[in-house]
Amino acid sequence: FSLILSYICMNALYEAQKFFIHICFLNFTAEKIKSILVCDETFYDVAELFKAFADTTRIKIIAVLKEEDLCVGAISELINVSQSAVSHQLRVLKNSKIVKPKRVGKQIFYSLDDEHIKKIYDMGLEHIIKG
Repeated sequence: FSLILSYICMNALYEAQKFFIHICFLNFTAEKIKSILVCDETFYDVAELFKAFADTTRIKIIAVLKEEDLCVGAISELINVSQSAVSHQLRVLKNSKIVKPKRVGKQIFYSLDDEHIKKIYDMGLEHIIKG
């Protein structure tokens, strides 16, 4: 009987140790994760950035601007969308700091704001194509 009781106690102790280690690990992991999280305002800004990518016309605009700086008329022709619709979408992209305008004479040419935008677009495309 004492051997059975000893086995039960050892097993209970072992399970309690496993539980304690698991709880300690969870607390450590949770604290570590919490320490690297950014503030809510930054999360909001990231969500707004992704919202700007959440439109087919805007994605087409990003795709063509990835290749070359273009004016509204050229973008309109390339993606087969009216100039007014392109202008509207460019305004959204500009407000989200995805594209930037540059005046050349009387024309305004648009380009992607920086290399991050190209990478985000490329990664999204790769994710969809390669799965």
